[in-house]
Amino acid sequence: MTEERPVLVATEADDITADMVITELNRRDVPVVRFNPADIGENLTVSARFGTCPSPVVGQVRTPSRTADVTRVRSVYWRRPEWPTFPHLSADDSRFAATQVRYGLGGTLYALDGPLWVNHPLRVAAADYKPAQLALAQRLGFTIPPTLVTNDPDEARAFVGTQRQAIYKTLRWTPYTRGGLPVTGWANPVTVDEIDGSVRITPHLFQARVDKVADVRVLVVGRRAFAVRIHSDLLDWRKDYSALTYTVEHPPDRVTEGLRAYLNRLDLVSGSFDLAVDRAGRYWWLELNPNGQWGWLETETGLPMSAAFADLLTQGDLR
Repeated sequence: MTEERPVLVATEADDITADMVITELNRRDVPVVRFNPADIGENLTVSARFGTCPSPVVGQVRTPSRTADVTRVRSVYWRRPEWPTFPHLSADDSRFAATQVRYGLGGTLYALDGPLWVNHPLRVAAADYKPAQLALAQRLGFTIPPTLVTNDPDEARAFVGTQRQAIYKTLRWTPYTRGGLPVTGWANPVTVDEIDGSVRITPHLFQARVDKVADVRVLVVGRRAFAVRIHSDLLDWRKDYSALTYTVEHPPDRVTEGLRAYLNRLDLVSGSFDLAVDRAGRYWWLELNPNGQWGWLETETGLPMSAAFADLLTQGDLR
């Protein structure tokens, strides 16, 4: 029987991927306390004391149905939590209240020294910069596409003009609506003629297009790695999931070991990597999502990804 120490799961209300991991934890009789920071108030309470006992921090995180003693938390699965926005308050009061939640609830959890984080949000934030990702990938020996980050239109045109084909990608996904409808920044082809003075406004990421035959998503969970080849004719396979087919991939050991080393350098225990395979069979490093989606890949392939997360959250990082 597993020792009765809970796993904290911080995520939004509708999260099928977290549901899969929680189901596996429940099957193992591991107690779980699930919460969403956006529920602060009647549906979520945090209390912590500092400097009043031998332990540096004591306290609780409570929901209407569960309570977690923060000194006994086994691990924290920081999945896809939402922070509150307080729309009923004025703009200034809302901004103030949201900041207090982030630094009060978040700060209390960050103060814990014992539990394993999957992944620690401060480490995730540090790992989420694409230019830094590319530089680290090259340092670790991965092949990366020639890339330019600039807000200089002339330099952008010169770079794009020297590539056989080039693409534009956002430096980070952000919520965005146009005409009231949500839009997403896909990877898209770009030509010299499309680059104008608006590039001056902000840095843009331009990249040589890889002549790929398939994409590969690699999920690393502690010691384990799961690779799936994604077959499609799309530049950005996320545009149409109905057009995709999947097979289990077996990258060379040097690739998977390199990805584990990548996470170690960033102090992460898990991450979803996007790679491309060209016609010569070479693997090109594209990017890391420290908290990427993988649930649908388990459904499509049968790979035991949720079980691997349950192992990590209950047994710790055994690398």
